[in-house]
Amino acid sequence: MAEQTEAARRATTAGTAQQGGGAAADGPAAVKLRCRGVAVAEWRAGTDVPPDLSPRPYLHPVRTLGGTVVTEVSPGDHLHHLGVGVAVPDIDGTSFWGGTTFTRDRGPVLLDNHGRQEHRAWTSAGAARRAERVAWLSRAGEALCEEVRETAAVELDARSWALHLRTRLRNTSGRDLEVNSPATKGRPGAGYGGYFWRAPKEEAPPRCLGPEAEGEAALHGSRSPWLALLGGSSADTRWTLVFEALGAEQDPWFVRAEEYPGVGAALAWDSPLTVPPDGEVDRQVVTVVADGHLPRPDIAELVARARDAVTAA
Repeated sequence: MAEQTEAARRATTAGTAQQGGGAAADGPAAVKLRCRGVAVAEWRAGTDVPPDLSPRPYLHPVRTLGGTVVTEVSPGDHLHHLGVGVAVPDIDGTSFWGGTTFTRDRGPVLLDNHGRQEHRAWTSAGAARRAERVAWLSRAGEALCEEVRETAAVELDARSWALHLRTRLRNTSGRDLEVNSPATKGRPGAGYGGYFWRAPKEEAPPRCLGPEAEGEAALHGSRSPWLALLGGSSADTRWTLVFEALGAEQDPWFVRAEEYPGVGAALAWDSPLTVPPDGEVDRQVVTVVADGHLPRPDIAELVARARDAVTAA
């Protein structure tokens, strides 16, 4: 994507160092989420992320129960892609996405507008479920939002589990905040921003699948009840990720497969989202993580099982 090009030139060295994904020495230590006794995801504070990649907490590596890694951090094509997390290209002019910012008159430009998300405290902490408070700060250090982010590893069966991520982002600035994406500023189809999962890039792109549709073009921008990526370069490392949005709001899906594998739920798909003072954006996505390539009937069954488990929790 064009938004990464200039940032890549500036941050290649830092991005390469970031591949390790560890927290800085003076930041919170990495925390493991477990399912069936297996460490299936690692939370990282993001304190070692370079400033122009918009530092933020994220999950990486995320693994299947069989041990296959299904996330990627700071890949060469998009250094600001950080595993699984919440990232927004433009909140009141501040980038919480990283890299370049799309402008109406000049296209993607590297601006000095990068904010950061700071982990403030754990409000609950267990082996399979955690909740944290995260401050969203502008480039100048102004507190724009405060977030409560909940993550949980949900057991499904012997070869699959589900990651439940809920974000409640409250406007603490005292004024209206406008959430934008490149699409709202003139780049059609680039409505990304919100929940985002970067999967590993391999020689062949993953298969994109929905209940009744198939392919990146058919699912990108849709509100499909669920959306699956089926990837892996060999029989031993094949994986399936199945995304379902929960709650009252069903945002359009942002889908990439051919250029790179990634899925997000778009807060500002084609029009800005205005959040009033003390207003809250509440979104949640449950993602089935499975070994192997699952057929549609198995996917539908696991999605229903994951939804029921999250609802009952």
